Amino acid sequence: MSYPPPLYDGDRGEVSATIKPAGAEPDLVYPNGNRVTYLATGHGTGGLFGLYRWEFSEAVSGPGAHFHRTISESFYILTGEVSVYDGRAWVTTRPGDFLHVPPGGLHGFRNESGAPASMLLHFAPGAPREAYFEGLAARAEGEEWSQEQYDAFMAEHDNHWVD
Repeated sequence: MSYPPPLYDGDRGEVSATIKPAGAEPDLVYPNGNRVTYLATGHGTGGLFGLYRWEFSEAVSGPGAHFHRTISESFYILTGEVSVYDGRAWVTTRPGDFLHVPPGGLHGFRNESGAPASMLLHFAPGAPREAYFEGLAARAEGEEWSQEQYDAFMAEHDNHWVD
């Protein structure tokens, strides 16, 4: 494997780094208390990747088994216990555990512990996951969707559910 083609062709570099301080407020708070911080959006990385801090409240929550056709997804557990589905079984993960799921890989994640937990979510390439997270929050806040609207939303955001 070799390095990809250059994405920058200047000679001296440029001032273009961004920083998000540790104490920054989350970008999204769900009615159940889950919090999402947009660390690096697909838009902000030129489509290379997206990185999000997901903080679970004590509420049991998280998606069941699904897959994506266009993106990979990785999970790095920061605090607490998170159940992840690796395509074979639900596994309890703890701080420092990592799961990478290539496009097409079956996966899911849940907080079933009854205690807070947090993780980093990494998507590559950088799909617009913010709209997905925000749509789910609107639905959780009571926005009503028909089954056809729900199915179209999931398809638009490359979420394909399995039994």
